[in-house]
Amino acid sequence: MNKLFLIIKREFIAKVRNKSFIVMTFLSPLLFGGIASLVAYLSTMNKDKATEIAIHDESGFIKSNFKNNKNFHYSDISDMPFEIAKDSASINYEGLIYVPKVDSLQLIKDKVEYISESSASINFIQNIEKVVDSVLTADQLRILGFDQEKIDNAKVNSTLKLSKFSGEESLKGLNEIKIAIGGLMGYLIMMFIIIYGNFVMRSVIEEKTNRIIEIIISSVKPFQLMMGKIIGNSLAGILQFLIWIVVGLLLAFVAQTIFGLQLGSSPTLSPEMMQAAEQSAGMMKFQSYLTELANLPIALMICSFILYFIGGYFLYSSLYAAIGAAVDSETDSQQFLLPIILPLILGVYIGFFTVVNDPHGTVATLFSFIPFTSPIVMLMRLPFGVPWWQLVLSLFLLFGTFAFVVWFAAKIYRVGILMYGKKPTWKELFKWIKY
Repeated sequence: MNKLFLIIKREFIAKVRNKSFIVMTFLSPLLFGGIASLVAYLSTMNKDKATEIAIHDESGFIKSNFKNNKNFHYSDISDMPFEIAKDSASINYEGLIYVPKVDSLQLIKDKVEYISESSASINFIQNIEKVVDSVLTADQLRILGFDQEKIDNAKVNSTLKLSKFSGEESLKGLNEIKIAIGGLMGYLIMMFIIIYGNFVMRSVIEEKTNRIIEIIISSVKPFQLMMGKIIGNSLAGILQFLIWIVVGLLLAFVAQTIFGLQLGSSPTLSPEMMQAAEQSAGMMKFQSYLTELANLPIALMICSFILYFIGGYFLYSSLYAAIGAAVDSETDSQQFLLPIILPLILGVYIGFFTVVNDPHGTVATLFSFIPFTSPIVMLMRLPFGVPWWQLVLSLFLLFGTFAFVVWFAAKIYRVGILMYGKKPTWKELFKWIKY
């Protein structure tokens, strides 16, 4: 056990004293913040600039129904000959909506054309079709003798009220917030596994390439060496995350000082402003969302995050260590990495495309039990409420699989760590496990 602690200490110190580790630890929060600010700025650059679209309506039935908005500005050039209008639109406009001349409005159903050098978005195409459909529908109702104005006046927009069986009112969009919280936790675990699992693999490959491993293995067992590398790198990763949290809090404090933001507390307002804020529907809705989020099982989610973080990382890092022992370079490891990464990607897809629609469905429940996907899928289900027995069973299967994977990964590790000059195959890896 003392040797295991020495290996953990060595791996931890070697990692945290690395210059790239120190630089990226303090630089990463600034990079993420800078990239987020840049994306936000770029998304607002063209926000006030509408796309110019020309309309050439020879029939005269459609052009008046295209209304300008903040995204699109329509210009009528129907008085020009079509060829001249087409040439003008190719230079001065993003595209041209062409409506040919017809004797009856119903004949233009399949004849409206959009001409542009660039491909139109699906939303833009659907908007054009919606305008044409509304014109044709109104004309068809007129032919059938219905009063379009009365029909429009008879339309009613309803609002669905959400509530729980206890009688408490529920909020719209709350599921999206829950899936965002669960998705963030699952994504953090996935990124940690990929980043620090690769660190473990590279550390093994480096020692194997430098033949240092031949000296180390003479005094410690392969299993101790493998577990020391896994735990040492995980502690370095946890330290990095803690530093990111501290830096993030410091940046939030600086923002509060500079911009006067009252983070984590209510802003100081005059009595008149306070009364106006309390009467604001938006403020009340925001407070309702905060209340709903406060009712989430925060303590359970944090504890589960830690447990799935430890179990998932140890499970995958054992495989990364075994791969590092089996190959001589990172290039040779690519054929073995895909089967490891695929379950992580599958977990993310299952989470975002299944849990968001049916968090307690068969697919979501099944993949929250499978150890290779449960650290992501179960964390995305937790904000929606999960029976305690499912959580316990999922954790039991995760750590049980980890123990089994460590057992056979250690077999690959102890054989492969001293193998040089030959690219292993899947068949040879199974032989090493049986050895």
